[in-house]
Amino acid sequence: MNELKSDEKIKNLIRNAQCLGCFYVESPAMRMLLKKLEVDNYLGLVAASSIIRPGVARSGMMREYILRHKNPERRKQAHPVMWKLMEETYGIMVYQEDVIKVAHHFAGLSLGEADVLRRAMSGKYRSREEFLKVKQRFFDNCKAKGYTMQLISEIWLQIESFAGYAFAKGHSASYAVESYQSLYLKAHYPLEYLVAVLNNGGGFYDTETYVHEARMLGAVIHPPDINKSAYLCEIQDKNIYIGLAFIKDLEQNNSAQIIAERQKNGMYLSFENFLERINISTEQLVLLIRSGAFEFTGLDKKILLWKAHLQNKKTKETKRQEKLFQTKSKTFQLPELKTEQLEHIYDQLELLGFSLYSPFDLLKEKPKSNFTAKILPAYLNKNIIIYGYLIHVKYTRTSKKERMLFGTFIDTEGYFIDTVHFPEAARKYPFRGKGVYAVYGKVVSEFGFISIEVSKMFKQDYLPDPRYT
Repeated sequence: MNELKSDEKIKNLIRNAQCLGCFYVESPAMRMLLKKLEVDNYLGLVAASSIIRPGVARSGMMREYILRHKNPERRKQAHPVMWKLMEETYGIMVYQEDVIKVAHHFAGLSLGEADVLRRAMSGKYRSREEFLKVKQRFFDNCKAKGYTMQLISEIWLQIESFAGYAFAKGHSASYAVESYQSLYLKAHYPLEYLVAVLNNGGGFYDTETYVHEARMLGAVIHPPDINKSAYLCEIQDKNIYIGLAFIKDLEQNNSAQIIAERQKNGMYLSFENFLERINISTEQLVLLIRSGAFEFTGLDKKILLWKAHLQNKKTKETKRQEKLFQTKSKTFQLPELKTEQLEHIYDQLELLGFSLYSPFDLLKEKPKSNFTAKILPAYLNKNIIIYGYLIHVKYTRTSKKERMLFGTFIDTEGYFIDTVHFPEAARKYPFRGKGVYAVYGKVVSEFGFISIEVSKMFKQDYLPDPRYT
């Protein structure tokens, strides 16, 4: 573990919040926190793992922690007792056990009474009456110690905000260890690691986002291929082949049959060679064709679909029979057929759940702005229009119980755009599902983290599906 802590590649990933795919540190909220803290060490990550919890954030102590982290002068504002108890976290309650320390040393409660507060934090009241008695004792003791009512109320608010959310330090530390292990793999074996993430069912994001991340790290992504794909995703050098398991409705026994026959008797030489060797119904064969699994033949999908219906007479019940001699398949004269890129995109969206093409290729109208995430720092406090493909939305409530939103998009170059939607904008311009949005708003920076305060937002129309028009 000590080697991991000093690994410069890991430090760089944390410092730049490039942790997509890594345990507990990949969410937009954690990416934002790491960027603001500019943390690049294990203890900083341990604290971040607990600071991100709703209790610390809701009480306003996440912001205060960041301020004290970045400004040593501000640390002097901590109460001397609080500083002495929690110097490592700048006098701010971050871990569950901090509540017991504060209740005992700051408010003078017995350890038994402090434990009543701890249990109450997670909803495990011994009795409501006992908790209220301890709460009153907390306020009485603090007054007797000469603390101001403002300070007492502030500390109590921090304790209350932990309700059911705080991590014990040991818990945060164990999470950080797992984060470091996954960060090590991402730092040193990025493409192999992302293939493992894909095969493990993803993480915080959907499959499409991890495929995109692999591409951004230099991978060439290929659709399923009957000659190169395994059941799950495979990597060969920088080439990643989507696994047959990712084709919607393709039966597992057909995938197993295709892979086993290939391993036993070699690559499939042609479409006809595949039909001779594999017992598969036309319906299942069509799924393979439409997903792009026969690209190696050089034949257009539409030609292959005709061939499938003309040459394949097998059904689920048909049993494969070994042939003593190879017979030549009948050939048919077909008109010239061409599958357009748009048809490939819609086939992939339907069968894989995502497309290997850019979502911006689907737009009915070209973007009216060329703003990208990279140039946003040059436009601080200015209003801009930027186009982004939505990958995540976080819903939350303000102190007045009004709904507000945080969005995460990918720009035309593949980089993250982060947006803040205050209640009025969230109400007038709601998200309408996945797709590309034109986002209007002001570029702002908080502790070095760039985002857009949205004033208006419009989902863009896609080109119609040519397969049905």
